Amino acid sequence: MQVELAQLEYLLPRLTRMWVHLSRIRGGIGLRGPGETQLETDRRMIRRKIGVLKGKLEEVAEHRGRLRARSRDRGVVRVALVGYTNAGKSSLLKALTGADAHVEDRLFATLDTESREVQVNGQRLRFTDTVGFIRKLPHDLVASFRATLEEAAEADVIVHVVDASHPAWEDQAEVVGEVLAGVVADGGRAPRVVVALNKSDLLGPDEVHEPVREAIRRGWDAFLTSASKGTGVVALESSVAGRL
Repeated sequence: MQVELAQLEYLLPRLTRMWVHLSRIRGGIGLRGPGETQLETDRRMIRRKIGVLKGKLEEVAEHRGRLRARSRDRGVVRVALVGYTNAGKSSLLKALTGADAHVEDRLFATLDTESREVQVNGQRLRFTDTVGFIRKLPHDLVASFRATLEEAAEADVIVHVVDASHPAWEDQAEVVGEVLAGVVADGGRAPRVVVALNKSDLLGPDEVHEPVREAIRRGWDAFLTSASKGTGVVALESSVAGRL
């Protein structure tokens, strides 16, 4: 539903250009061309579909809200994994929980949230993977994925997953920080943020210390991790459970 809503929100303002070839065909006196008539029909249909989808997504949001309330009653700590697309969030979820998660080297491989619960140091943690962010993420797209992004806004702890091997990882981290600040502000809460400097296995011996130095300079609560090798995963998990 979120994907379809995003597509329709994107399509609606662009309909005019799609029907411009038909609009050149004029009707009789006082009549509109077939392009204009079809354009109005399509706009009306798309607006109606957008309204239906938004209503259904409101129901989804309410349902997820009830699930989160039950989790709080059970004493489960909610941990959201967020990050730039393809930063390794799904791989890290798999490493943290030992459960299967869809992993693919592709833009927006994760579109729906996926949650797994584990027990660490006597504390029950629920890790949730979320949709990846991209630069200049349109406001309408952020709104379309609200049912997914609200998992970050309602989390007790946010694990910001950074691809430390990417040459532009600092810029990517700033993009995520900006989008995250807006999402958290809308939720009215301030979850604790932990940074996972992921894919450390792809860094050379001389490169591995640079992300750590930069994280210290920025004042991040950061851990060097490798989801594929399992490096730093236990320390990250223990930190989330132990510093609540």
